[in-house]
Amino acid sequence: MQIQTRDYLRRFIFLLLTIGFAACHNLFNNDDDDPETLYLVSYEMVRTYFPAMVDAIFDQLVSQYPEMANVQERVKHGIIIYKITYKTTFQGESKLASGLVCVPTGDGSFPVISYQNGTNTLHSNAPSVNPDYDYYRLLEAIASTGFVVSMPDYLGFGASDDMFHPYLHKASTVQTVLDMLRAVKELTAVRDISLANELYLTGYSQGGWATMQVQKAIEEEFSAEFNLKASAPGAGPYDLKSINEYILSQETYPMPYYFGYLYNSLINLDEEAVPPVEEIFKAPYDSLVPTLFDGSKSGEEINAELTTDVAGLFTENYRLNFKTDTLFDSLKEMLEANSIEAWNTSIPTKIIHGKADNYVPATVSENIYNDFVAKGAGNRVEHVEIPETDHIGGIVPAGLISIGWFIELTE
Repeated sequence: MQIQTRDYLRRFIFLLLTIGFAACHNLFNNDDDDPETLYLVSYEMVRTYFPAMVDAIFDQLVSQYPEMANVQERVKHGIIIYKITYKTTFQGESKLASGLVCVPTGDGSFPVISYQNGTNTLHSNAPSVNPDYDYYRLLEAIASTGFVVSMPDYLGFGASDDMFHPYLHKASTVQTVLDMLRAVKELTAVRDISLANELYLTGYSQGGWATMQVQKAIEEEFSAEFNLKASAPGAGPYDLKSINEYILSQETYPMPYYFGYLYNSLINLDEEAVPPVEEIFKAPYDSLVPTLFDGSKSGEEINAELTTDVAGLFTENYRLNFKTDTLFDSLKEMLEANSIEAWNTSIPTKIIHGKADNYVPATVSENIYNDFVAKGAGNRVEHVEIPETDHIGGIVPAGLISIGWFIELTE
């Protein structure tokens, strides 16, 4: 789930850094002439790029991924990148959240892509904090094809990094993403940018899970507000209980911090409802897990303090009796509450997953696809498998599939 990209990306990012330039600082101040805003609190112009600059970047991309050529053909705008802060709520309390917004320059009426990023533990690597991160740069470049690109930080990052990140928590994720989209609409009104009434959703790993959660919420509760045209979730842990059972069934699991992150989130959400840490993790990890997710360590650094040996990480009772011991009933309920059940979706959906993924097994996507078919949505949902591709290797290909599809739908 941690976003990583290949070494070649960093080579052309240097080019981008040298030709891009930072724009002036600009904070929203509710001038009398500005439209009224209910969500947008402030915005800051980070930088701009001319179309020729973006085209040079795509030249490098196409040499590595020929499929990117159809995206490059759509490059016709410059880009302005904004960092925004906006109002949202968490467990009934008002919160200030943040994110990155990339808008095309020039004439046009632009649809919106909301990109939900994958698992991140570093405060310094949230989209609005580190817009120069190579993968975020790729997403920023998509705005040059005529989309407004919205990238929420999630709670616990950026403007809200004084709180824990509610990792894989349905209610707060949906609220934060939707309120960001509302703030984006207000930003474009303030900046006199015309929006088409079209929304596209995509994301990978945690972001794939978030994408499907937001899709379902829009269809069931907010379809009058958001005209969702298509959704492309990638490699998401849609069924958290089955992911947990998958981890416990392995001898080794390469990303132990994923479950530590989830457990840390659950104890912060409702400590009394979660089994004590010593019932889940063996010593010394029972003492370590609550201390590792303060935003200062990367996933790799946290993994180094844990162990990939499943029997060494978890207690014997948890490994062997998770399904049957009533001690774990509350945890099972929380995992189920934050999982996703398929529904008879009316939205064209591509569920994308690498076949060789051993972080989030590909069977999770296969199973929920089959559930969509059983609910009657088989002609609107497609299961896209990326052959011989693991979790990290699937990030860029899944993104290309999603963006290429969205472009086709808007032509």
